[in-house]
Amino acid sequence: MTQPIRRSFIKASAALLGALTLVAAAPWAHAADEAPDAMIRRLSVEVLDTIRSDKSLQSGDVARVMAVVDSKIMPNVNFRRMTASATGPGWRKATPDQQQKLQQEFKTLLVRTYAGALRQVSDQSIEVRPMRAADTDKEVMVRTLVRGKGEPVQLDYRMEKTPGQGAGWKIYDLNVAGIWLVDTYRPQFAQQINSNGIDGLVSSLVERNQTNAGAKN
Repeated sequence: MTQPIRRSFIKASAALLGALTLVAAAPWAHAADEAPDAMIRRLSVEVLDTIRSDKSLQSGDVARVMAVVDSKIMPNVNFRRMTASATGPGWRKATPDQQQKLQQEFKTLLVRTYAGALRQVSDQSIEVRPMRAADTDKEVMVRTLVRGKGEPVQLDYRMEKTPGQGAGWKIYDLNVAGIWLVDTYRPQFAQQINSNGIDGLVSSLVERNQTNAGAKN
């Protein structure tokens, strides 16, 4: 990640973790029929209270954050689509086993990158902006502003409505301070794939995650 992009992500990292953990406070029991902006608005207040009361989350405890991600967040995020978009054309050439490894290592990378940001969550509030969408739309963007100390941080969600079992709105990309998460990683992933193939990308993510884990210790 280039330094300007990294600075922007660090500046907004508390907002990003707030977004990713917004389902920690309550299950999306009415996700199938609740409007996406109403869902974000309802749960944002609850999750901020949860983060403030959970010392393990505030301290950036990676194991605790990962547990929350696995149990509460992943069911409400189309992480397969997110990983596939970041991987680009190479995703279609990957085996099911490679795809699974990519998803796991990418998730670990995101969690470890932003876990420490939860220390910054204190007096933040989230304002959901007016949404332009029709009732028949299957994909929407929910725009929010995270307000706290300093300038508000832009935080947008790309969401899709999924049918069948577990139907409801799911997040598949995030925009933090004008930078889309998928767009940030796609060129890095493409460079690795072009040089060393899918296995090379997986190996590079494993190495980065091991380095990040060592830095925390």
